[in-house]
Order: sequence, then structure tokens, then C-alpha cells
Amino acid sequence: MIILAKIKEFLKRKDIVFSARRYGIDALGAMAQGLFCSLLVGTIVKTLGQQLNLPFLVDVGDFASAMSGAAMAVAIGYALKAPALVLFSLATVGYAANSLGGAGGPLAVLIIAIVAAEFGKAVSKETKVDILVTPLTTILIGVGLAALIAAPIGQAAAAVGNFIKWATELQPLLMGILVSVVVGVALTLPISSAAICAALGLTGLAGGAAVAGCCAQMVGFAVMSFRENRWGGLVAQGIGTSMLQMPNIIKNPKIWIPPILASAITGPIATCLFKLEMNGAPVSSGMGTCGFVGQIGVITGWADKTVTAMDWLGLILICFVLPAVLTWLISLPLRKWGWIKENDLKLDL
Repeated sequence: MIILAKIKEFLKRKDIVFSARRYGIDALGAMAQGLFCSLLVGTIVKTLGQQLNLPFLVDVGDFASAMSGAAMAVAIGYALKAPALVLFSLATVGYAANSLGGAGGPLAVLIIAIVAAEFGKAVSKETKVDILVTPLTTILIGVGLAALIAAPIGQAAAAVGNFIKWATELQPLLMGILVSVVVGVALTLPISSAAICAALGLTGLAGGAAVAGCCAQMVGFAVMSFRENRWGGLVAQGIGTSMLQMPNIIKNPKIWIPPILASAITGPIATCLFKLEMNGAPVSSGMGTCGFVGQIGVITGWADKTVTAMDWLGLILICFVLPAVLTWLISLPLRKWGWIKENDLKLDL
């Protein structure tokens, strides 16, 4: 009992908390931000450089994308409140895990960076040669784990992602509904749909369904709550995040019905009718209309094909028009029945 008490006191002093919230929400959400600031921004800048024939922008995009592993790991360390020496050392860990993890690199980075960060925190400032011990511990444990398990983790994540993509190609109607609803719900929950899509390498037709689901949540909530939140709410949710509605969803889960049903409709329309595909970075599949990243990701894939009016029509309908119209229409009877009451969707902006 004494030993157990000492361990608990040590973990508390080091701020090492074993919890689903810290690892599954805080760390995962931070990883998505790191991915956004490296791979996603790099992809956008590179695409812009290619379209404008500006080699400098292409180089900038390549440099940013190359640092995605390091950026994700540092972001995870920041979320775990890692000390400076641990935080800086995680750059090496993230680079190694992402490189060795292959297509499923982001998931490998998430797991390995968490372990390395917690070990680094445990030894931080425990010796007089902290400047050597902490970085060595963090890097050796992180890179060692990467060498052992990054490839299997990456392969497993890629296999799941490939199965989802294969199933979507095989059953575009059912999988269009499933992927759209699940990823859309994940976007509104306090977890990261972008990180999930990145970890699974969700692109192609499945990525298109994911974009549809995310747009249904963001645009849907933005339009449905316009009477309560006006233009500020429209922008905050429409190109920001529908996660702002989570406190209201907890109070009245019925307000979630319209955007979820809208995503169940737009998902299969995207996969079956318009064949909407994500050919950009997988993280774009889980971004929806946030900064229009999802749409940029789709358009990125058009560089090697003949773009038709049907392509543009599908993109505009799936990402903007249908989510707005369907969610609003579905919400009308719910308001009439009293399932959604006045100010149930009010944001504290």
C-alpha cells in the first residue's frame, strides 16, 4: 500500500494521468492540429504553387509536409503538458514514428509519442544532468518503440482504411451512409475526425463520404441555428466547427437529429451519384468546410482529370446546398413538435 501510494503521488507530481480523455481527446485533438499545420498546409501551398507555376511554393509545401510527424508529436506533447526538453525531443520521435509507420503513420505517432512523452515527463528534472537524461530517455524510448511497433501499427491502420475504402467501392450506398454519419458525428464530438481520417488514410470514395458527413454537421448546424446565432454563428460553425454545439447537444440530444439525418442522405448521394472522391491528404476528409479544407482536398484531386460541370455541381450540392436545405427542412417539424425549443441551439458567442 505504501508503494502504491508513493507511485500515485509521483504520477500526480509529474502530471501523468492515464485517462481516455487525455489520450483520446486532448492528445488526438492536438495531433490533428499538428497535422493541419504541417501536412495539410503543405498540401494546400504545394497545390497552389503547382497551379500558379511557382516553384518556391511547391518547395514550401514539400518542407511543411515532410515535418508532419515531428509537428504531430510536438503537438501531442504540448497537450500532455510535457516539459520543454521532452517537448523538443518529441520532434525526433514523431519523425521516426511517422516515417516507419508508412500510410498509417499518424496512428503510430499518436501511440508512440504518448508513451515517449510520459516517460520523458517521469525522468524530467529528477537528476542534475537533466539536459542529457530527459532528451536521451524520450528519444531512445520513442525511436526504439518506433523501430519495434510503428510499422505494424501503420499496417494495421492502413488495412482498416483500405477495408473501408474497398467496402465503399463495393457497397457505395450502405457505406456512404455509414462513413458519412460516423465521421460527421466524430467531427462534432470533442474528438478529431481529421485525425481519425488521417490515421486510417481515408481517401477516395470513402473520403468523399466523410467530407459529406462533416459538411452536413457544420453547414447543417450553422443554418439550423441561424435564428438563434445569426451571422456570427453561421461563420463560427459553417467554416469553424460544429463542436461548438456540444454543450447544447448534451442538454438536448434531439437537436442532433437533423444534421445526422442530412449526413445519412448526402453520404450516399456523394458516393453513388456524384462519385465524390478525396484525392488530397487523408486529413482533409475529416475537415468538412473548416477553412474549406475538405473542398480544397477534393479539388486537388482534379489536377489529373478532366473536370466537368457535374464535378462542380456535386461538390457544391454535397458540401453546401444539400446540408443547408436538408437540415433546415428536417428541423422544421422537430421545432413544431417541441423537440427543438427556442434557444436550444443558442451559442455563447
